[in-house]
Amino acid sequence: MNAPIMSTLKAVAAETQALAADGVHRSDAKATNSAAVRRDYVARVPIYPKLVHGNFRLLKWVGMAVMLGLYYVLPWLRWDRGPGVPDQAVLVDLVRERFYFFFIEIWPQEIYYVTGLLILASLLLFFVTALFGRVWCGYACPQTVWTDLYIMVERLIEGDRNERIRLDKSPWTIEKAIKKSSKHAVWLLIAAATGGAWIFYFHDAPTLAVNLFQGTADITAYLFLGILTFTTYWLAGHMREQVCTYMCPWPRIQAALIDRETLMVTYRRARGEPRGPHKKGQPWEGRGHCIDCNQCVAACPMGIDIRDGDQLECINCALCIDACNDVMKRVGLPRGLIGYDSLQHMEQKARGERAWFRFVRPRVIVYAVAMVAVAAVMLFGLSTRATVDLNVLRDRNPTFVQLSDGSVRNAYTVKVMNRVNATRSFTLGIEGPSGFDVKVVGVEQVRLPVPFDVEGDRLRTLRVLVTVPAASLTAASVPITFRIEAVGGGESRVTETVFLSNGAEP
Repeated sequence: MNAPIMSTLKAVAAETQALAADGVHRSDAKATNSAAVRRDYVARVPIYPKLVHGNFRLLKWVGMAVMLGLYYVLPWLRWDRGPGVPDQAVLVDLVRERFYFFFIEIWPQEIYYVTGLLILASLLLFFVTALFGRVWCGYACPQTVWTDLYIMVERLIEGDRNERIRLDKSPWTIEKAIKKSSKHAVWLLIAAATGGAWIFYFHDAPTLAVNLFQGTADITAYLFLGILTFTTYWLAGHMREQVCTYMCPWPRIQAALIDRETLMVTYRRARGEPRGPHKKGQPWEGRGHCIDCNQCVAACPMGIDIRDGDQLECINCALCIDACNDVMKRVGLPRGLIGYDSLQHMEQKARGERAWFRFVRPRVIVYAVAMVAVAAVMLFGLSTRATVDLNVLRDRNPTFVQLSDGSVRNAYTVKVMNRVNATRSFTLGIEGPSGFDVKVVGVEQVRLPVPFDVEGDRLRTLRVLVTVPAASLTAASVPITFRIEAVGGGESRVTETVFLSNGAEP
């Protein structure tokens, strides 16, 4: 066996000893528990993930950079919406009660669009999980992304796996204190930037940033900045994999979304067993390809052994694949001892049958169709959404007033919403019982249609009094219609309600 293989096996042996020493291997962790009593919670054993190189690690780097970049940069993007309107591209404006997303403006009455977006995101998550397992957890979950970032900082300051283990076990020195304090200082800076970026989504980012540094920001901004800074620092820096195991419900939910055809990170046992160390000159016949180097365990951020089979803690990050492929390459064996595979595919291969991956399955089709349907409804709604809205509320106390001449009066509150960022002119028309009289409080004209203006991006409320002669009231409740129309043609809205008189129920 040549020198590179010998050096690899020596490195593997050293790594195995380190794994046994720090207690990360699952068999060691299990040994710490009582054989008679199974505990639902086990005190955290520090995990020291090793840096690996490969396609999946590169994919995680790229994904982390893109998602963190979007999160931190989006509040600073500008979008011109005209005078008097915020120019922040993405903004949840609680003062104006609006949600701005580039060219889309969502009003409180249109919260169903946000609901549709959440439903669409859930269906997409179901769809991806049915195909590839917990790839959301391994690549896109905020807990995973920020934990990965924190581990990167830890590695840059304290060194890779073995260096970090030795540092934690060594007595306190000035060098150790500097490294630890530097690491936590950078963690806190990242946490503060994370919390600050989040509150920037609810305020004008440049203005709030200046106010925060000058100490003139609202107390709620400092409060939420502190809460988000602490939670980011604690969850990503200290709890890490325990959030995924004990706090997140998704590992339990996913069991209902996957099946025997789902691709997940899998140890191909038929090829790897029986496992065991490989010595120089030893043939590969009669044994498996797994050399029991534990590099897959050393690379796992959850501290599990993928060779134990499918586990709740596995987040399908595939770093164990990169670690194993590197070892296989060094010892001259084919890659793929650990890889994305399905139970059905492996069983078919073990039986000598023709095996293939079946992506088109009933549950996948259901999720895809549901996604397309929800997306189509949302797109249709957004493309045809009105720029003006009408709401009419009839007074209920009193329901009507009978005047001295016997005529009956009902009062209505008419709300007209102008979703265009410019003042628009409208006319109000009413259709009802014959001989009725209309008065709009604050408007001199009493003949229909009544003109009025609504400022851009505003809601105007009109107080309308409708009086009907007693001779025209043939029933206790008669229909009445309110119509508004934009001057010069364009959009119009109609709302039907009732006019109540003597004998009508409230």
